[in-house]
Amino acid sequence: MTKPSTLADLIQTEWADPRVHGRSVKDEMRQNLVRMLDADQELFPGIVGFEDSVVPQAVNAVLARHNFILLGLRGQAKSRILRQLVDLLDEEIPIIAGSEVNDNPFGPISKFGRQLLDERGDRTPIEWIPRHRRYVEKLATPDVTIADIIGDVDPIKAARGGHLLSDELTIHYGLLPRSNRGIFAINELPDLAGKIQVGLFNIMQEGDVQIKGYPIRLPLDVLLVFSANPEDYTARGKIITPLKDRIGSEILTHYPVTIDHGMEITEQEAWVARDGIPVEVPDFIRELVERIAFEARDDKRIDRRSGVSQRLPIAVLENVVSSAEQRAIMKKEARIVPRIADLYRALPAITGKIELEYEGELQGAEIIARDLVRRAAGKTFENRCGGLDCDSIVEWFDQGGALKLSQHEAAKLCLKGFATVPGLLDAVDLVGLAPGKEPGSVVAACELILEGLVAHKRISRSDELGYVRSRMRGPGGPGGPGGQQIFG
Repeated sequence: MTKPSTLADLIQTEWADPRVHGRSVKDEMRQNLVRMLDADQELFPGIVGFEDSVVPQAVNAVLARHNFILLGLRGQAKSRILRQLVDLLDEEIPIIAGSEVNDNPFGPISKFGRQLLDERGDRTPIEWIPRHRRYVEKLATPDVTIADIIGDVDPIKAARGGHLLSDELTIHYGLLPRSNRGIFAINELPDLAGKIQVGLFNIMQEGDVQIKGYPIRLPLDVLLVFSANPEDYTARGKIITPLKDRIGSEILTHYPVTIDHGMEITEQEAWVARDGIPVEVPDFIRELVERIAFEARDDKRIDRRSGVSQRLPIAVLENVVSSAEQRAIMKKEARIVPRIADLYRALPAITGKIELEYEGELQGAEIIARDLVRRAAGKTFENRCGGLDCDSIVEWFDQGGALKLSQHEAAKLCLKGFATVPGLLDAVDLVGLAPGKEPGSVVAACELILEGLVAHKRISRSDELGYVRSRMRGPGGPGGPGGQQIFG
């Protein structure tokens, strides 16, 4: 079906009804949201763990026609939620063709739109804009100006058009007027300079903006949404209280509450599939990676005000798979299977994403990252193998046995070394391997058990010596039954 291309054509459609063309963008979103709720449609696809917290509050804000703000630490899907608000808009709407402020053909707000309507009448050309063009986003930075957000005089436009500088046609519209009949999002709101925040007062209360130097008002139709860090969004921070008072709803985001939610997010976002070689990431490796982030968020040496982004486990998992990919290529293995050794090669994905307190800075980021991996392995070991009797394994190390495994060694050779440790290969069933016991997965399970014993201080581990008896358990007998197995 051909879309109306002139005002005369548009008048013959449902858009001629004032209840349609006269709707505000907040009413439009509210109506579409009610329809989606009635049809039991998914509202924010890909957003995991917010079903009982953030999503209902965001729904309430839209139903109440509120401007709102998402408060949360980095990596809590704030920007993704704001961008998905576009799905609540109509698929497309008509505007006067050429309008910079999405002029409604039945009620233009700009001089350009009014003049064109007066000159052409029913022959006024119509353009249709899709919903994604009705979303405007700006990252707040100290260099943002009033002209960027609201607008200013444009001498070049005046010269080219032969207009006086006082003519409304010389206005250079900022991002806010350009988002008319749509959504305007500002990320990190407190980073806006104070005078810019003051410039938002009118649009939030009276629904219009005043362009510098012009005796006009633009009655904008826009939903304003923001994001911010809770530390900055306080009276002691950089937010102006009158602006805060004008924001209808304040919604707190959060990190995943459960390991399962975190794993689901990481699996959804991480780039794991590689070209050429099949990738198999054991489920317990995914759990361990996620627990690193959970441990970091509870660690007193890491700045909680800065937060530990969900990007940490995503980056760690990608690095872990890359490390396993190197090994698979070098050893001509048929599958890429990450194991515990690969986690220690993924430390750069951890150290770059944690902000340390003073105590942490004294120890160093890499030492803390290694400790996080070790503690996460211990928690995963408890979860997977809590009832495992490891006495025979520990005794082997107590009697002088040692295992030094090269992270580059092929899985089949590693299995030969693990076979010398009594009970180790038999214990992997408790870890939760898939049927078939692919060699790489068995090696990863064995390493998890050993790393869990290290975390519980029943054996020790070092880069130089590998897995050895625990220094806390005494010297033990020299030359135990397993001897010393060294690979690489």
